[in-house]
Amino acid sequence: MPIYSYKGLDRTGKEVKNTINTESIVAAKQRIKSMGVMLIEIKEQKAQGTAGKPNLFKIGSGVPVDDLAMMTRQLATLIRAKIQIVEALAALTDQVDNANLRLVLADLRQKVNEGSSLAKALQDHPKVFNSIFVNMVEAGEASGTLEVVLLRLADFTESQVKLKNKIRGAMTYPALMGIFGFVMMNVIFIFVIPQIAKIFTSMKKELPLITRICIQISNFLQDWWWATFAGIIIAVFLIHRYINTEGGRSKWHALQLRLPMLGMLTKMINVSRFCSTLGTLLNSGVPILAALTIVKNLIPNVHMKDAVEKARISVSEGASLTGPLMQSGHFPTLVTHMIRLGERTGELEPMLKIISENYEDQVQSKINGLTSVLEPLMMIFLGAAVGFIVFAVVIPMMNLNSLR
Repeated sequence: MPIYSYKGLDRTGKEVKNTINTESIVAAKQRIKSMGVMLIEIKEQKAQGTAGKPNLFKIGSGVPVDDLAMMTRQLATLIRAKIQIVEALAALTDQVDNANLRLVLADLRQKVNEGSSLAKALQDHPKVFNSIFVNMVEAGEASGTLEVVLLRLADFTESQVKLKNKIRGAMTYPALMGIFGFVMMNVIFIFVIPQIAKIFTSMKKELPLITRICIQISNFLQDWWWATFAGIIIAVFLIHRYINTEGGRSKWHALQLRLPMLGMLTKMINVSRFCSTLGTLLNSGVPILAALTIVKNLIPNVHMKDAVEKARISVSEGASLTGPLMQSGHFPTLVTHMIRLGERTGELEPMLKIISENYEDQVQSKINGLTSVLEPLMMIFLGAAVGFIVFAVVIPMMNLNSLR
């Protein structure tokens, strides 16, 4: 059922802007007129189905993940209540507050009403519904357990976003400290030190080395501040461009895995994502080869992604999943042993869930530990920088007092 946005005037002459969901533009005009609104402008809104690279965490363009998860739960509840998908989508279209999601739901309802499956309709909105969402819905439709799959999707989406928010929240404070310190140091060198340097110059005495260095840094930043910032921007651009090349990405991701603390955290995050995603897909009825293909595309580190691809090839040839994972050296031994045990006992999905939950807790613990290390390091760095400036200023002052 299409959605129309309209603009008009109510009985008091106040401008009204809203949307309405009806079968046709004629019906929309009639309903608007019945509400006592004098219509000025009306047009149909089209859902954006622009293709794009699926992203696990940024679920949609203009569709917050909380809204998507809530919509998924509501849809599962309506289907469990034996309501037809078309009617359920129509009910959700009227209930959701997000305008973009409302447009998408209206487009889904229209396509399903025309005979399309829900999974196929979802494929037209890759920026809203990623490959996991589409494949799980397709498996749910095929097995007749769509409502169960939708509930799992809501849980899975919320857990993945929660993990990302934890990482982002833990890194926010050190990042803000670094930015604040950088700005304050530049302000001191560009505006404060030059005023103090005039006093030192009038002394006509040889200044200590630390003071001369401080004044030279201040002079450089005053004369070449624009070149400094331009150089930083250019360096960041060139590094980013190099990392986006195949060779640069491979070296950068290899470095990430070797860094102290950060390397282990990177492995844990990727292992948690691998296990939780694979377990959710398998538990929803997605074939293991298709599930491994989806999981591979969701792992950002190219070396761990290559290990998953080799595991997929191994499974397609009838071999074990764990062999290539062990050979890569990027998956902890405990993880590969538990996956192998799950394969042997036929309990792979529950085993993957146990691993993912365990590693989510370990990721949180590592993030807390990393934050507890970064904060003192930032304080030490800022203290050293401030101490450098203080000594550069105080030593000549002490010399001046001794001369007097």
